[in-house]
Amino acid sequence: RKFHCTRNYIHMHLFVSFILRAVAVFTKDAVLFADETMDHCLMSTVACKAAVAFFQFSILANFFWLLIEGIYLQTLLLLTFVSNKKFVWWFIFTGWGAPTAVMFAWVLTRIHQQNTGCWDDDENGVVLWIIKGPILLTVLINFVIFINVIRILVHKLKSQEGGGSHSSHFVRLAKSTLLLIPLFGVHYIVFAFFPESTGLEARLYIELGLGSFQGFVVALLYCFSNAEVQTELKKQLCRWQYQEYLTFSHKHGALSRETSPVNYVTQLSLLDRISPKRRTSVLQDGVTTV
Repeated sequence: RKFHCTRNYIHMHLFVSFILRAVAVFTKDAVLFADETMDHCLMSTVACKAAVAFFQFSILANFFWLLIEGIYLQTLLLLTFVSNKKFVWWFIFTGWGAPTAVMFAWVLTRIHQQNTGCWDDDENGVVLWIIKGPILLTVLINFVIFINVIRILVHKLKSQEGGGSHSSHFVRLAKSTLLLIPLFGVHYIVFAFFPESTGLEARLYIELGLGSFQGFVVALLYCFSNAEVQTELKKQLCRWQYQEYLTFSHKHGALSRETSPVNYVTQLSLLDRISPKRRTSVLQDGVTTV
């Protein structure tokens, strides 16, 4: 319950968008290449069109939630007080509603103007820009927010350290910058405004490589490397170990008088209140005593 806040709600929606994007890739490939004897460029079925539409929606949702991450961080830095209830529903509505509206317009345009194949071709530039335009807009806005956040961080670090070490100031700034790049998706700006035919092979490998591991890097940096998350995981692990130890001792009839059922419940409740280091020592002392 400690992690129920707007920041983590946004992270959860971002992770869902990464999962949807990965699922959409496998779904699209499974539908388009289900029959190896048929050229997928000649297919025109409802299933393959739905798979491509779901793929495009997942990509749009992912970019919009990256934008929400940037907007929320910018809001935290600019405002001294942020009402969680006031902003969270607007973020959710924007993160899922905007991609839905764009996809609705794209599907209608496809049906009436370019209802060919499985909708995975991009012959008509106007239809392509219905999806590419919002994506480029989110990337551009996030890049501007990224630059502004770095500017604010530089100002705050200078005011905090005063005449401190320039090397430590640079290290902290570099660390903050590297942490924000995968969260904001700033790396997409490298090829965002180049024509589709420019450096196609290199672009394919770079974008696929960075995009495939972006969700993992974000989860690693903002979830599993978080000190609060690690503390909660250690607490839960120690609790499991303590329960297994008491269960094992009870089965072999080696429970002492102090580990009666009443004390067992009391010890479990106290276990949540002590730090992981003290909890580990308590477990070790209990094993030694028995």
